[in-house]
Amino acid sequence: MKRLSASFLPPVALSAAGGAPMYQQLSEWFRRAIIDGQLRPGQRVPSTRALASELKVSRIPVLSAYEQLLAEGYLETFTGAGTCVARSIPDDASKPAGSKPKEATSQRARKGATRRVSRRAIQMHAPEQTWLSNMGAFRVGLPALDHFPSEAWSRLVNRHSRHMPLEAMAYGDPMGLLPFREAIAEYLSTVRAVQCDASQILVTTGSQHSLQICSHVLLDAGESVWVEEPGYPGARQALESAGAQLVPVPVDDEGIRVAEGMRLNRHARAAYITPSHQFPLGNTMSAARRMQLLGWAAQNDAWIIEDDYDSEYRFGGRPTTSLQGLDTDARVIYLGTFSKVMFPALRLGYMVVPKDLVAAFYGGRDAMDTFSSALYQLAMTDFIREGHFARHIRRMRVLYTKRRTAVLEAIQHHLGDKLQVIGAEAGMQLAALLPPEVNDVDVSIKAAKQGVSVRPLSLCYLKPPTRGGLILGYGGATEQEIHDGIRKLKLCL
Repeated sequence: MKRLSASFLPPVALSAAGGAPMYQQLSEWFRRAIIDGQLRPGQRVPSTRALASELKVSRIPVLSAYEQLLAEGYLETFTGAGTCVARSIPDDASKPAGSKPKEATSQRARKGATRRVSRRAIQMHAPEQTWLSNMGAFRVGLPALDHFPSEAWSRLVNRHSRHMPLEAMAYGDPMGLLPFREAIAEYLSTVRAVQCDASQILVTTGSQHSLQICSHVLLDAGESVWVEEPGYPGARQALESAGAQLVPVPVDDEGIRVAEGMRLNRHARAAYITPSHQFPLGNTMSAARRMQLLGWAAQNDAWIIEDDYDSEYRFGGRPTTSLQGLDTDARVIYLGTFSKVMFPALRLGYMVVPKDLVAAFYGGRDAMDTFSSALYQLAMTDFIREGHFARHIRRMRVLYTKRRTAVLEAIQHHLGDKLQVIGAEAGMQLAALLPPEVNDVDVSIKAAKQGVSVRPLSLCYLKPPTRGGLILGYGGATEQEIHDGIRKLKLCL
């Protein structure tokens, strides 16, 4: 049996006032801990000297207890490893008498399904999505991790982890580290025409976290919010968890249909949109629609949540300017993330908040989880300042252009009569419509069994669509994986 490394002991309860001798109390405590499974076979226990020091007792009763336990077979010694729980203790002895298997208990809980959870938890629950459980071709939202400049990034992380300032190791500013916010503000002002300064930047763990903060700061339960139809399911989860009433507003080639939104619910409290690269259809909101939406928000005292999740990658020309940059009435809360440009595990995103809302968002951020990792903020600041970020984006634009072309060519060659591609001018994914009689969820499940991850387009709708489709992410797939994935997808169709 493999010996387990030393671990913390559960609290040892001893009574110095009367009762059994100390060594008997100690040996009985060890027996019970071993039988109950708190100490496992092969687990190392403290030395007699260390345990006596921890318990603040003489070493003699500890020695006596260990000797008795060794004689009874509960403990054994190993050369060079000290004293361990005996390997001969059977697994089923490591449970208290009369206890019932955990599996049986969990089965009863599943069958009964009587445990109460909140209505919010029910709203946030998502069905199992088997097509998201692999790293195969077409995983949506996955960047080209194999082309990330890991050496430069590791050097920056190591630099700051070795010389972490004391203030960076303490509790941080809920808004984020000031140098990092300054770097973000400079980047957004230059590249995305966002009107902001560092005081308006709020650092989060990503777009989903930003949406949750917005939902709880801007909305009261029962208030209505426009959402794109189809749209980003994660946004729906975040908004519904705050008690918002969702108003699905159709989108077309020009973006969200503002006139239709006003017809459905003119006095909605907010609108959530992805204007630069609509998720999932990939369209860009026209200038006319942008001005119409800003006019609606100003007239109705409403908020616009602009999710600019992957605007860096546009292939038909320069990235479009942000909606926030056109806003003259401070109605737009701008959301961005580094997960798509860097890597998802980084967990760094940001918001640009109107100046008069900074205090409210500060309080909301502080209440939810205080602040983001200082180490990664420090490293990301240098990554931007030293030019690594801009170089990485330029390289990825070239790479994603090639991968997008590979997807389009493979679809045309193998599935030209089965898939109608839409929205392929930006980002790291595209959408494709299936024939009307084909169920996109069934296709996605079949593809997942072949190691291909395609997301059903129908799950992005609040109302059942007339035609299903697939969302194919190509950012994290090589050209060979793309061609192999399309061939496998053809078999599923």
